[in-house]
Amino acid sequence: MDARPGFKGHKQALPRKACATCGREMSWRRAWARCWDEVRHCSERCRRRRAAPQAAGHGG
Repeated sequence: MDARPGFKGHKQALPRKACATCGREMSWRRAWARCWDEVRHCSERCRRRRAAPQAAGHGG
């Protein structure tokens, strides 16, 4: 049994959204069932990269 009522066994039927950092499309995962609205990044790496301050002194 799946906790997702709209899931019919096809990954194409799952909701999707874009990562806030890299723009990669990500689809709903069971681990995100309770917090899907708060999910913004596709991976821990993107989350860290978004949170890290940009290095000063670039360009010139």
